[in-house]
Amino acid sequence: MALLASASAVPFALVALTVFRVPAWACLLCFTSYNERLRVCQTFAGVEGPELEKCEEAFSAAFKGLLDTEINYDERSHLHDAFTQMTHSLQEMATAQGSFEVAFPDAAEKMRNVIIQLKEVKACIPPCGLQEVARRFRCRGCYSTVCDFPLDCPVQDLTVSRGDQAMFSCTVNFQLPKEEITYSWKFAGGGLRTQDLSYFREMPRAQGYLARIRPVQPTHGGTFSCVITHDQRPLARLYFFLNVTGPPPRGETELQITFREVLHWAPREAEMIEPWRPSLGELLARPEALTPSNQCLLAAIAALASASVTLLAWMFFRWYYSGN
Repeated sequence: MALLASASAVPFALVALTVFRVPAWACLLCFTSYNERLRVCQTFAGVEGPELEKCEEAFSAAFKGLLDTEINYDERSHLHDAFTQMTHSLQEMATAQGSFEVAFPDAAEKMRNVIIQLKEVKACIPPCGLQEVARRFRCRGCYSTVCDFPLDCPVQDLTVSRGDQAMFSCTVNFQLPKEEITYSWKFAGGGLRTQDLSYFREMPRAQGYLARIRPVQPTHGGTFSCVITHDQRPLARLYFFLNVTGPPPRGETELQITFREVLHWAPREAEMIEPWRPSLGELLARPEALTPSNQCLLAAIAALASASVTLLAWMFFRWYYSGN
């Protein structure tokens, strides 16, 4: 039993040793295996003996400068390939009777240059959202991480006069994935300003990142929430508090209000918000509307319309004078 206990303790000790030595090796441990590193040192210093231990220590010391390295998460495979190529080069140098005391610092410096040339880590943009585009890989611990921001964005306040239009734009200031993005809307009525999801109800009619209410009524006062989802994973939750102001319209009598309530004229909460269907004027007013291709298309339409009017005028005058 004692032998069994001591034997089972050996793997545990090796694991513990590996864990405690991670800070010393950093990126080298993340992108090379133990067998690859051992083969390099065995080629330089032999299968066993004090020289092999000295080689392992020199290998560790050469790469201590890469301890706190962070890289763009998408560049992991590129860096892994670079480390694989580095171990092959070191084995070739060892076979050629080179010195590991010279080879290891030179290899570490080359890896620093490779890391410098990788795609930069994108900055985290506050204040909220799961920003996958800014995900980074940390060599200290060999793990990836994203920006430490909450999913819930701060509430945006919107004050609209009764009878006017309210528009909500469910957009964030960080880059979203290009595909499989969906938007869902919810509403917490009664003039409530909240981020507590238990107060919200689904609004199935609202779709897309732009939605509006028209005309705005006092019953629309409250908090609207939009959830941005990528492949069924929430990326951000936006909140809009709508404050409706202004007196009732002129001529609004008690009889009219009662009559409208009987006819169910007032929109229900689940149906009051509608997708934004912009007019041509609203589309042209947007800064991204007048692209070179759109300008060419508008010019072609204008030319075609002008030619059609000219042709109709010519046919009319020909018919008119031929009759005379």
